[in-house]
Amino acid sequence: MNSRQRIVLLLAALAALAVAFFVLSPGETKNDTASTATQPSPSTQAPTTSTTGGYAAEPTPPAATQQPQFTVVRVRGGKPIGGVRTIKVTAGERVRIEVQSPDTSDEVHLHGYDIKRDLKAGGRVRFSFKADAEGIFEMELEGSRTPIAKIEVAPR
Repeated sequence: MNSRQRIVLLLAALAALAVAFFVLSPGETKNDTASTATQPSPSTQAPTTSTTGGYAAEPTPPAATQQPQFTVVRVRGGKPIGGVRTIKVTAGERVRIEVQSPDTSDEVHLHGYDIKRDLKAGGRVRFSFKADAEGIFEMELEGSRTPIAKIEVAPR
C-alpha cells in the first residue's frame, strides 16, 4: 500500500467516524419541569486517542451511555409533596429512587429491603437496588414515621 492509498484510507476512516458520531449523538431535548426523573450529568471523561499503523488517529469520543433515571420523591416540611408516591416495578428490575428535600433532615428507610439513608436539609439521597422481593414496601422518614412512598413489586 503506497502513501497516497494510506492517506485516502485514513480520510475515509475519519469521515466514517464523523458520520457515526453525529448519527449516534443524542439530540437536544426540552426539559420537562413536571418530570419525576433527574437529568443525567454530561460526561467529564476526556476523549481517548488511538494509534493505527504509525499514524495518530483523531480522538475517539467516549461511548454514548445512557445514565440511569431515578424516580424522584420530594419532601417539604417533613411531608411528601403531592402525597405518598406509588412506584410500581416488576420483580428482577433495578429500582432507582432519589429523595430530595430543601428543609427536612431525617433518616429515609425502605422497609422490607431494610435500606437506610440519612437525608440532610437541602440535600438528596439515592436508593438503587434489585427488586428481588415481591410485595408492597413502605419508604418512610424514620424519625417522624411519615410515609413518603410505597414500592409495589409485582411478580414477573
